[in-house]
Amino acid sequence: MSTMKIAVTMEAGVLEKLDRLVSGKVFPYRSRAVQAAVEEKLARLSGARLAMGCAKLDKREEQAMADEGINIEEDSWPEH
Repeated sequence: MSTMKIAVTMEAGVLEKLDRLVSGKVFPYRSRAVQAAVEEKLARLSGARLAMGCAKLDKREEQAMADEGINIEEDSWPEH
């Protein structure tokens, strides 16, 4: 995957923590640490959207559809 250069402004305290991670060899350099943090945040937000979508579902309706699907599958399975 290609990379692009950006400029980032952050609070001094956050940068100090970031530099401690780099000096502690947790990350090879700042850009890797920032990329990992952004990727993690994007993944969390994606998961949060999924959770919000799931919260909108009607549990009774979903259970009824699941039960209906189970009954259909049972009828189509061959006997052993």
